[in-house]
Amino acid sequence: MKHLEETPWFICNKEDKNYCAYVDTDSNYFNAEPILKHLYPNFEELSDIEKDSKLEKVALAYQDIITEDYDRLARETFNITTHRLEMKTECVIRSAYFRATRRYAQWITKQEGINKEVLDIKGLEFMKANFPPILGDFFNNILQQVLKGEEKANIIKQIKDFKHKILSGDIPLAKLGNPTAVKKLQKYSGNSARAGELFTEILKGAPAPVRAAIRYNDLLKLWKLDRKYNLITMADKVKWIYLKDNPYKIEALAFFDYDMPDKIKEFLENYADRQKVFNSILLNKLEGFFSDLQWSLDLNPYINAFDSFEV
Repeated sequence: MKHLEETPWFICNKEDKNYCAYVDTDSNYFNAEPILKHLYPNFEELSDIEKDSKLEKVALAYQDIITEDYDRLARETFNITTHRLEMKTECVIRSAYFRATRRYAQWITKQEGINKEVLDIKGLEFMKANFPPILGDFFNNILQQVLKGEEKANIIKQIKDFKHKILSGDIPLAKLGNPTAVKKLQKYSGNSARAGELFTEILKGAPAPVRAAIRYNDLLKLWKLDRKYNLITMADKVKWIYLKDNPYKIEALAFFDYDMPDKIKEFLENYADRQKVFNSILLNKLEGFFSDLQWSLDLNPYINAFDSFEV
């Protein structure tokens, strides 16, 4: 690797850290900060735009070096003069979050030599169709702020404020429901309610959305609303939400977020478990995100007071 003799030792030394952040198919993402600090001692004093330009300059230089090495490899090892191996600088990323293969977010500031301001997100759970949009939008906003260097304390304050909005009822229940298309409704529906029974038998293994849909239909029949309002059927697009303890021992209930019977609406207002919605859907994902950042996420309002207590 004679042509890399100008490369700092900590980039080439096999015993040192691996600065490859992520690999997917033919794409490689590298942490360029060590070499930039080596080449430009005042790197930390530069503006973000200046840092991006320096990074692009170094990337283009190494792109050519590696491509030349491919040429040499082809000639000396395979005795060929033409090949398709080529290194190309695709983009400059100011910051990024890599969760797993094809699950990441990156703040792109240059792409193929063109200045851009793009947040590119792939495969993260809050983008999925079954994630409540209002919670997904909040997570997306938090992610953007983290990538752009927002202070941890401010991030946590926003999470606490949003939690308060959920628990206080400021956010309508219809916006907190998990969107889903009902599948396998018949597969998990057992015997209909018989004499002395209120509800349909739900067979073992039924997913929560299916259980929630079956119980919605049961309530419509129980309250004699099934002639006025549509029952949930296969492939219907509905939302479902967890419930607190209630007289009917229903764990979750599905609903249409349009043309909702008043009695269903009242039942949801009384028994929807907003705390469980926050904990199981949003907080669960935020804790994973914070763990990846090596941040702690403690929303207990009494912790700080306890920590500052002196005896």
